[in-house]
Amino acid sequence: MSLASKGILFEYGLSLPPLGLIFDFNPQTISRSRTVTIKTGNAPGARLGFDFLTPLETPRVSQGVELQGEQISVTILLDATEQMNEGDAIAGQFGVQPQIDTLRSMVEPKVQGPGGLQVLSSLGGGGSRAFERQESASVLIFAWGVQFLPVFLTGVSQNETLHLPNLSPYRAEMTLTMQVIESNNPFFMAEKIRQTTMTALNAVTGF
Repeated sequence: MSLASKGILFEYGLSLPPLGLIFDFNPQTISRSRTVTIKTGNAPGARLGFDFLTPLETPRVSQGVELQGEQISVTILLDATEQMNEGDAIAGQFGVQPQIDTLRSMVEPKVQGPGGLQVLSSLGGGGSRAFERQESASVLIFAWGVQFLPVFLTGVSQNETLHLPNLSPYRAEMTLTMQVIESNNPFFMAEKIRQTTMTALNAVTGF
């Protein structure tokens, strides 16, 4: 399968060990959702917004909009069958356990370790007390097709379906939930430019 049909999830930072995963990806399995909270006018006779007649008056219909963070959910299949058939020693012994553990490490809090590297908080880095550890979540880049989104991985759920004789899984479904990091970072700004360009193309080709 070509890289164009792959999904990529990697940590944007210096970590020990480095965190990254390339996986087969079917875009039909992705779910994206976002909501807005609309503050409408409370003028007499206008329960759900002020009156308007022309397009120039529509901005005052609502008194403000609060955009909620975009949530992404995707289920991916990790399968080591092909690698095992090709004689891959790691896949033959551990199946997809290394990939599962990579995803689990992505969702765990990190602390700053030696040389500024980020390490798992559970390994005991940072101070001896919880408030001294300055734990932080990994900033990840989720890429598929033409989209590169900065995200926090907020949940990992695994369903192991096939196992090796040593009980290491060699096929597992992983459900990942993510929250897009919507700030002035280069990845999100590039995504907004891409979105605006696609919107313009839609206007040119017809609604």
